[in-house]
Amino acid sequence: MPLKKTILKIHRWLGLTSGLVVFILGITGCIYAFIDELKPMVYRQRMFVEVPAGKQRLPMNVIMENAQAAVGSGYKLQLAEVPTGADRSVSFRTLKVNPEALTYAAYMEYFYRIYVDPYTGKVLKIENTKWEFFNTVVNLHINLLLGPKIGGTIVNWSVLIFVVMLVSGIVLWWPANKAAAKQRFRFKWKTSTKWKRKNYDLHNILGFYAMIILLVISVTGLAISYQWVSNGIQWIANGGKSTVLPAPVFSDTTNVNVYSLEKILADAVVKAPEGTTFFVSIPKNDKAAVSVFARRDGKPLYKATRMQYDQHAGTMLTRRTFADMSGGERINAMNYDIHVGAVLGMPGKILAFLASLIAASLPVTGFYIWWGRRNKKQATPQVNKNSHPKKVRQQQPVTLK
Repeated sequence: MPLKKTILKIHRWLGLTSGLVVFILGITGCIYAFIDELKPMVYRQRMFVEVPAGKQRLPMNVIMENAQAAVGSGYKLQLAEVPTGADRSVSFRTLKVNPEALTYAAYMEYFYRIYVDPYTGKVLKIENTKWEFFNTVVNLHINLLLGPKIGGTIVNWSVLIFVVMLVSGIVLWWPANKAAAKQRFRFKWKTSTKWKRKNYDLHNILGFYAMIILLVISVTGLAISYQWVSNGIQWIANGGKSTVLPAPVFSDTTNVNVYSLEKILADAVVKAPEGTTFFVSIPKNDKAAVSVFARRDGKPLYKATRMQYDQHAGTMLTRRTFADMSGGERINAMNYDIHVGAVLGMPGKILAFLASLIAASLPVTGFYIWWGRRNKKQATPQVNKNSHPKKVRQQQPVTLK
């Protein structure tokens, strides 16, 4: 069997195996790329507040106490999201997962976001984030709304198969001569062009133009899922050396001062003045340090400033920016932004959206190609050339005299 026919056969059956998952990943990826832009429009009432004239914000500890009281003591708050915009609400998160669960409903035991007006302390919304639309889209994208052991494995293998299909697809696409090349780069549809031909062109031409972007999205997705992929990329970026992570830091438990979110947040705003939203971890024990992630809204996440504080003294323990990282750490920090296209700003997100849309279309157009050829083969009659039908002599009618 010629090599190209073998590759076609592999390409076809791998596509039939992973097509449904790739379709789901493509559609959810389209939404995933614009979550940061869509949420403020959809959830304006809980994310924005009226700014009272001459009124100051309440202390952060008071806002946090109101949120904790609203959700109940059984759901310990774990993270505060504090925008610096005067018209923005403050939100807190609490969640618990069961990694051994087989379904998403059992895996995500609970996940709540509590939105609070920072001026009045009023709880605006207790959001059941477990089933919130955008969170559901993300988990459908990551694990097909199954547990990570089953859903995550299916998604990861499907992405690996998709990478193989992209490479085999470019081999199948490659034109044999100049005449064939003219039909591989652009559409030349006439009024007489049949739908089967149009579908074939959609699969090949769109797949060709989206291939590089889809390869980047796929590999960065695998780097999120597989530590060995991430380590390999960092090893290359470090020039053949493994990334050495900074030593962990802890709070001084001999200090008896009370944990003050207000003091830590105030210092973080000074140390990262470019930040417009601050994500502050709420320590789960006396030894844990408080992590602060200061990002600038509308900018890639890798440009954020990362800080750690002693929860008792409120003093800074570490501060790292993108410029402080090694080559491998920079690539790792940029991985998510590359995956969703945010590394190039809005143009990058649009490219990621279009590429994801094409990715979702490839299993559909590919299945139609396979189905059309399959039915065509079944409709072709099988004729044995060595056998010939016997001629039957026509009998003359008998005339009765």
